[in-house]
Amino acid sequence: MAVAMQREALLERRQEIATDNDELWEELTLAQKFAASSLTQFGYKLNFIRDYHNTHIAILTCNENVAVITKGGEINTSPNISIRV
Repeated sequence: MAVAMQREALLERRQEIATDNDELWEELTLAQKFAASSLTQFGYKLNFIRDYHNTHIAILTCNENVAVITKGGEINTSPNISIRV
């Protein structure tokens, strides 16, 4: 029961943030910008950035494909994450 209540609280906190894509690009590190620009050539779009415990991970999608870019610019096109809709 406590888990269900905690999940409800998290769902209520989740908000759709209307952020301009240019603003997201400004939050990327220089290495992430280079990596992300190479992925955009293949149709990937920068969706959001997560900064959890100073990891600063950029998440990009292309159709059903997900790619993440680390703070240092390393690209992972097979991350073990799922994107909630």
